[in-house]
Parts: sequence; C-alpha cells; structure tokens
Amino acid sequence: MEKRVIGAVDNETRCRHYNGPLDRIALKCSCCDTYYSCAACHEEHTGRAFQPIPETEMHVPAVLCGSCQNEMTPASYISCGDQCPHCRAPFNPGCKNHYAMYFSWKSGGVK
Repeated sequence: MEKRVIGAVDNETRCRHYNGPLDRIALKCSCCDTYYSCAACHEEHTGRAFQPIPETEMHVPAVLCGSCQNEMTPASYISCGDQCPHCRAPFNPGCKNHYAMYFSWKSGGVK
C-alpha cells in the first residue's frame, strides 16, 4: 500500500526541492505525524517549520523509502549506508548534510 507523501511530485517521493535520481526519502514530521518529501515541503504546506524527530522516537518508523515504501526507524535509516535495507535502492549520500534538520539528536553531519 502506497503511503501518502505531501509535496511528492512522483511515486518515489521526490519533490520540487529535491528531485535528483537518488532523492527517494520521505520523513514524518513529529508535530503532525505525516510524511513530507522534505522540510521545505512541510513549511510550504503547513506554514510551520518541520519539527525534528526526537531522540526518544529514534526506534519508531518515521522514514520512508520512495522506491519500495519500506518504513524505517531513524536509527536504521542513519545506519543503512545510503541504500534501502529492504530493496537496496540507493539514497542520496548528501542527505547526511540535513540530519540536524530531521533528527533532533544530530547536531549536523554524521556522528
């Protein structure tokens, strides 16, 4: 069953902000429990900043692979090595640069 992703312009969760061939991740905003293609999509659709996933929820599914619709926990996504652990579709390695925006316990970059 395909998950609804706000801001997605294709069936792999790409959006107008991030639409390269490896951009296929959607994240749940902790304030509204809804998947968005990116933080900018969240802000455009809600008028509010994306609320990072708190560390207490790092083991709750909140990251979606746009290729196979596999839901991952933030912890498993961060440790997956730039590819979906389920279907092996590659993820954009540059996403690591945005961890602090999406995960409250990341102060920036990979730790």
